[in-house]
Amino acid sequence: MAKPTRDALPLTIAVAVIAAAGIVLGFIFNSPATALLLLLPTIAYEIYRVEGDSTRYAAWGLLGVVIVELALLLFNVTFDLASFLNTDSQYIQGYEVPLADIKVIGPILLAILAVVLFKNTRGRYTKALSVVIIVAAFAIVFMLNPEIFNQMLRVAGQEGVQLFNNL
Repeated sequence: MAKPTRDALPLTIAVAVIAAAGIVLGFIFNSPATALLLLLPTIAYEIYRVEGDSTRYAAWGLLGVVIVELALLLFNVTFDLASFLNTDSQYIQGYEVPLADIKVIGPILLAILAVVLFKNTRGRYTKALSVVIIVAAFAIVFMLNPEIFNQMLRVAGQEGVQLFNNL
């Protein structure tokens, strides 16, 4: 059954503003954890709004990734996946994911899961929430590793062109 939309617009705007504040504060204080913490209301509302099985799993996956990422940041865990796997990138769900320190992988996974949600949901509010999560994920990657951010931007541009060509 479809979720009520009476309060969906103000709630979507509110969680988007909170996420935007997290991004700004994250840049000001050089704290990706702040951006992640203030992204949690957006993810919680996304979990509430989605209805399909695959989208529900993707939304809960967002929460799991954020929890693991916060733990990695809190305990300052460093582990270079690229050298461990002896490769610079890995394909995940059809997307080439650049590998580096493990802390960068979490926001990349957030972006991928949010793209999956964007593609597989019909509701305008769930799509809007997905866009907020994608923007936040890109910002967090930039905070952690600007070089990986440039690679992600290139992949996103290619995806955008492909999406536009398929219209």
